[in-house]
Amino acid sequence: MKLIIDCGSTKADWVIIDGVNILKRFKTEGFNPNYTDKDTITKIILNESSYKEYVSSISKIYFYGSGCGNIDNRIKVKEILESLFVGSEAEVTHDMMAACRSVLGNESGVVCILGTGSNSCYYDGETITEQSVSLGYILGDEGSGSYIGKKLLRDYCYKIMPEDLCLKFENEYDVKLETVIRSTYHSAQVSKYFASFAKFAYDNIENKYIYDLCSRCFDEFIDNFVTRYESVKKRDVGFVGSIAFYFQNIIKERLERRGFVLGKIVKEPIDGLIEFHCC
Repeated sequence: MKLIIDCGSTKADWVIIDGVNILKRFKTEGFNPNYTDKDTITKIILNESSYKEYVSSISKIYFYGSGCGNIDNRIKVKEILESLFVGSEAEVTHDMMAACRSVLGNESGVVCILGTGSNSCYYDGETITEQSVSLGYILGDEGSGSYIGKKLLRDYCYKIMPEDLCLKFENEYDVKLETVIRSTYHSAQVSKYFASFAKFAYDNIENKYIYDLCSRCFDEFIDNFVTRYESVKKRDVGFVGSIAFYFQNIIKERLERRGFVLGKIVKEPIDGLIEFHCC
């Protein structure tokens, strides 16, 4: 049996397959090893019971994860998985490879991630030959859910957000200053906290302030993550992630303003990964 895990900072998709048959499919809390220690990751996995009846039968684990571009993080996750699934071999790689295999299969092109975080790469059909620098939610992640959410939260606190939206924001979230400070500076899941506000942007996208804020965020993403690839204007730009999926109309518009073409968008790459690993 094989276990496929596509793990983002917010949530993870798990699938257990035997040949071409899907035995179990479920979601768990996600994590990013850049910001989550070994004990916390272990607890997150152990808290899920859906896989436990198959533990002894799983021989191969394919783990795709945010933050796993770093070799130390890959080793950390591999050690955790192989200690919990005794007798299995874990192959750990980063979420960009999951995006490439899901969107392009064996074709070449530019693939972008826009979810809780953001990234992009050029894929030649087998390997990633060029990749953007991922600076994380503090320095980077332009266009992502955490980036949009952080902008909204900051504008609310500074009273830049229009008054009518401030009232709606207060009704939907606990945004008392002490809560914001505590959640921002004393939480292990800050990027997830920021990203939780992105839904407000989607729900109010017709508002000019929200539309303009999102436009600026996606323009920054395009500047830093799309224009860097020389061949990009000759190819469609593919996307993976919930932000790309829900904001695809405005992303399409911002890309076309720069002369780019929006390609395939996949909300969750797990379906493409099932097809890839069933072969």
